[in-house]
Amino acid sequence: MQVLEENRLVEFREDDLLIRTLSAEKELKASYRLRHQVFAERLQWVAKSEDGIEIDSYDAFATSVGLFDNANHLRGVFRMVNPPSPFMLESEFRACLLPDCEIRKECDTAEITRLAIDPTLTDRGLSIRLMQVLFKGVYQWSMQNEIRFLYMVVEKRFLRVLRGMGFTCEAVSPAVSLPPAGSPSIAAVLDWKQFHDICPRKQPTFFRWISAVDGSMSFERSGFLARDPKSEHDHDMEARKLAAA
Repeated sequence: MQVLEENRLVEFREDDLLIRTLSAEKELKASYRLRHQVFAERLQWVAKSEDGIEIDSYDAFATSVGLFDNANHLRGVFRMVNPPSPFMLESEFRACLLPDCEIRKECDTAEITRLAIDPTLTDRGLSIRLMQVLFKGVYQWSMQNEIRFLYMVVEKRFLRVLRGMGFTCEAVSPAVSLPPAGSPSIAAVLDWKQFHDICPRKQPTFFRWISAVDGSMSFERSGFLARDPKSEHDHDMEARKLAAA
């Protein structure tokens, strides 16, 4: 098995927002506090801690990326794990997988977890915008680190949102109610090569936007979010909760 010895950093601006790999202890602690707000206090997927920090064994070898607003407040975060380090799919989320499902653990593969948007935001449009810019960060990090396959566990409803945004996520499990939240969740894999084959044809504007980090294109909603206003409240709630467990 080949191993990525060192992850390449990602950093770019999207209008008044900044995406960058977290390395300073202060920023990492801010990400753990944001995760606690989402995964412990709101979703109650993990136990609350007295210090308001959500941290686990995966953080010792994971890479965290943050989304900052123009006041340098952390508004979003996601975490990436590369082989040969263990994936949450191999333990905590193993129940999502069929018995004969094999998890790819090569250097072109990663697992995304703990993706979250600041749950204190009340502006629906802002929450949706932050969610999409955060996924632009996921894409750019994947490209920087030559990742093709990206594993994730998402709520069943959110898988449809991701596909509507243009991401080629394929389920690799049936929907499973994971304790303690009990929300139907699905293990999925995103193949960026498939994304590159399909997205430029079906959603060329979105593909140009997600590929550009030089400021040449301003933010635009995906066509799915723009033409599905009745579901906007659901999208907002999902943006505040998580995209990947």
